[in-house]
Amino acid sequence: MTIDVRPATIFADIATMVGPKKPTSNVCWCLSYRIPSKQNRALVREQRGEYVKELCDSGVPLGVLAYEMTDDGEDVVGWAAVSPRTDTTFARNRKIPHVDDLPAWSVWCIRVRPGHRQKGISHALLGGAVEFARSHGAPAIEGYPVDNHGEKVDLTMAYVGTRGLFEKAGFEWAADTTSVLDGFPRVLMRKSLG
Repeated sequence: MTIDVRPATIFADIATMVGPKKPTSNVCWCLSYRIPSKQNRALVREQRGEYVKELCDSGVPLGVLAYEMTDDGEDVVGWAAVSPRTDTTFARNRKIPHVDDLPAWSVWCIRVRPGHRQKGISHALLGGAVEFARSHGAPAIEGYPVDNHGEKVDLTMAYVGTRGLFEKAGFEWAADTTSVLDGFPRVLMRKSLG
């Protein structure tokens, strides 16, 4: 199996990973940390996808996609949201601290399609997010995974990643947070890109 991770520039592929099966469903579209909460609450159903399409078409860095290369072509199998921290709600988040004034980037959502899990795609996505941030001049990249100590994390809450995933990608603990997800504390993990 060959996995290729590249910038998320094709809206249909982004929609495959973060959009709903039914267009009228109200799903996150990976906007919850990207836009202010008032705007996030105001956008509903199809408006959410339309907003993501506008962002995609405008060239705003949204993240990276993982593609599995097959004999028949390629299939999108994973997504990681990654952007400058200043362009996300992490810039103002009270539960996730700032460790310094570096213009760090944030990676906050890592998703792998059902049927493609347990193949190392999350690791490839995180590596791709790091390279994407580096290629845009980021001096550092942060993530805010759960510190689950090897315990199982509910799949619906596993999108933030685990401390172990980030450690394997060369991130180091930078700070504790007051954020908790699925009963696990979240930690701020940081990787220098300088």
